[in-house]
Amino acid sequence: MNQLMARSVMRSLIGGVRRFDETAVVRDGFSGGERWWRMLSTAAETAVAPEKKDREESTAVPAKKERVEVVTSSYWGISRPKITREDGTEWPWNCFMPWETYQADLSIDLSKHHVPKTFLDKVAYRTVKLLRIPTDLFFRRRYGCRAMMLETVAAVPGMVGGMQLHLRSLRKFEHSGGWVKALLEEAENERMHLMTMVELVKPKWYERFLVLTVQGVFFNAFFVLYLMSPKVAHRVVGYLEEEAIHSYTEYLKDIDRGAIENVPAPAIAIDYWRLPKDATLKDVITVIRADEAHHRDVNHFASDIHFQGKELKEAPAPLGYH
Repeated sequence: MNQLMARSVMRSLIGGVRRFDETAVVRDGFSGGERWWRMLSTAAETAVAPEKKDREESTAVPAKKERVEVVTSSYWGISRPKITREDGTEWPWNCFMPWETYQADLSIDLSKHHVPKTFLDKVAYRTVKLLRIPTDLFFRRRYGCRAMMLETVAAVPGMVGGMQLHLRSLRKFEHSGGWVKALLEEAENERMHLMTMVELVKPKWYERFLVLTVQGVFFNAFFVLYLMSPKVAHRVVGYLEEEAIHSYTEYLKDIDRGAIENVPAPAIAIDYWRLPKDATLKDVITVIRADEAHHRDVNHFASDIHFQGKELKEAPAPLGYH
């Protein structure tokens, strides 16, 4: 009896062990020998993996950097084509392109003057004359600094007028007759005058501060004036341009009598106005004065249109008229 019980216990224990081993084989999917070989293979792969990973990272990093550089320059599809001058040399400027350059019309009549007749004309004329008083007191005959200050102000009206006409066109769903572009062209032309003068005259810190103050006040004042009365605003600009012609004429007189050195023209001026390579300061001031005369005509013309009770879009815009 005892022997029978002992045998049954031993059989049950042996059967349990077998069942355990079979279960283990089923879960792993490998027999004992296969499991041993798998463990060895895994250990070998684990030892080789760090070295392989390092090798892959060392080769992947440069490829990634190269890929980033290419993407940065071409992802948006924006790239500047190669642009050259007529002589084949590379075009050095980003602020304007060769097709935006021109030769100034020096035959324009510099003596034209709009005689103020109406009350609003007289207000505009007197306002400009009053504004000239502090300018004369501060700059006197330092026409280089005066011109620099003048251009920081002269570039504002075209931008303000063009911006307001642009917004008006959007609000009323109507064309501007080309006047938005014409006024923005004027603003850009005046800005190029400033970029040229900065090459000739290095402004001091207090002159820079004065520019910030004057520009801030003038921009806001002219913005309100253009909202209230475009015809007065354009008339004011016309008279400002007449004063600019006078200032540049005095500038040329000082160059002719030797009070101001007739230095070589800056490279930016030579390319923008298509001046000869040996152009001088006198040549630069001459073409700038001609530009101011054109701006005078454009703004007096715009004011006349408004005084006739019409809108600017009803008259042809003077595009390309510098």
